[in-house]
Amino acid sequence: MKTLELLRQLSEAVGPSGRECPIRQSIQALWEPFSDEIRTDALGNLIALQRGAAGDSQPCPALMAAAHMDEIALIVTGMERGFLRVGRIGGADPRVLLGQEVTVHGKEPLPGIIGTRPPHVLSADERKKIVLWDKLFVDVGLPAEKVETLVQVGAPISIRRPLIELRNQRVAGKAMDNRASVAAVTLTLESLRHREHAWDFYAVATVQEEVGLKGAITSAYGVAPQIAIALDVTFAKQANDQTTGVFDLDKGPALGIGPNFHPQLLQRLRDAAEAEEIPYHLEPAPGRSGTDAWGIQVAREGIPTGLLSIPVRYMHQPVETLALRDVERAARLLTAFVTGLEPDYRPRWEDEL
Repeated sequence: MKTLELLRQLSEAVGPSGRECPIRQSIQALWEPFSDEIRTDALGNLIALQRGAAGDSQPCPALMAAAHMDEIALIVTGMERGFLRVGRIGGADPRVLLGQEVTVHGKEPLPGIIGTRPPHVLSADERKKIVLWDKLFVDVGLPAEKVETLVQVGAPISIRRPLIELRNQRVAGKAMDNRASVAAVTLTLESLRHREHAWDFYAVATVQEEVGLKGAITSAYGVAPQIAIALDVTFAKQANDQTTGVFDLDKGPALGIGPNFHPQLLQRLRDAAEAEEIPYHLEPAPGRSGTDAWGIQVAREGIPTGLLSIPVRYMHQPVETLALRDVERAARLLTAFVTGLEPDYRPRWEDEL
């Protein structure tokens, strides 16, 4: 399938943390042709199984590839004369919200815009400051009595943003964190359908990562894989950015290294990348990674876990930007890793270094 159109469909779909139904339905339609089984668990995680062929009629070991499908969003916290006061779901950034188009998910979807008082009526001191949450509001264009019948406090609000094609195989849009990784898992499912692999491959689109890794924890407990690879995004270099821990666009995915990740899985990912001539970065994470890998690693009695990340500029802004080839490289690398797993392989700690 075409990476651009796949990303467009996933980016433009709606799925605030805790209200992922629309994006889950989109992903399920994409995954069903490449899955032997597909289901939604009690928390809302989408779990697709593509069976392996270990041979000798023995049960196949299981690998879980997890990418969260939820997105940061807003929530209605109050109403004042028909205007909606808002708070954040996940890490929404108030610096970039002014003037954004949104959808208020009330009894019916309502288009709206995010506004505040114009600079002409502010004091000189106020004009220098970032607009605080209590100064932002959403305007849906309706009188107060109509708003109160259609919208309740607690209703989610999602950003409305079409995907934009930039030059040089770059695209920008909302929710690339982490629909880019969902796209990579989708491409992997498609590729694995035509290749032999000894392990059962569980593709999991997790919920509520942006508010605490909840879907990763519960889906890993339910699937109980022998190993897992989490897929997420990481920071790409921006203008004049010399910060450590950021990576060039279009130079391949990043591989997590640190206590959250099993060193043998990291080495196998590196070996697969080099065998396939896929460029990659190493991303040190001395503590928690802040990704689904952090929740998966300690599920049940512990699950050896790796992390594969796609560089993205302008994280948690409505114009998250990436290189299409990095999504495709992440999918190729995951495919090579899966097909290279021997039926009897199990990560060990006694020879991890």
